[in-house]
Amino acid sequence: MTPRTLSLAAASLLAVFSTSALASADLAQKKACMACHAVDKKVVGPSYQDVAAKYKGQKGAEAMLVQKILKGSDPKKLNWGTMPMPANSQVNEAEAKQLVTWVLSQKK
Repeated sequence: MTPRTLSLAAASLLAVFSTSALASADLAQKKACMACHAVDKKVVGPSYQDVAAKYKGQKGAEAMLVQKILKGSDPKKLNWGTMPMPANSQVNEAEAKQLVTWVLSQKK
C-alpha cells in the first residue's frame, strides 16, 4: 500500500465511525431520549457519560440496558434517583442496541 492509499483508508474509516456516532446521537434525538438525558449532564435521567462509566466492563450490561430502553426500569429498583425510566415503545430492538452501543462509548 502506498502512503496515499493508507491515508484514504484511514479517512474512510474515520468517516464511517464519525457518521455512526452522529447517527446514534441523531437517533437518540429522534427517539426522544434527549428529553430526559444528555451526553454530559443529568437532566431527568443520568448523563450518558455517567451511564457509560457505571456499566464499563460489566458483563451483560449491554443486554440489560437494551431491555431497560425497551421495557423501562422497575420502579421498585431505582438506580439513578427517584424517577423510573419509562418503556420506549417507539424504539425497536435494533435501535435500542445501536443506542446502547453509542451510550456506552461516551467518555468524560
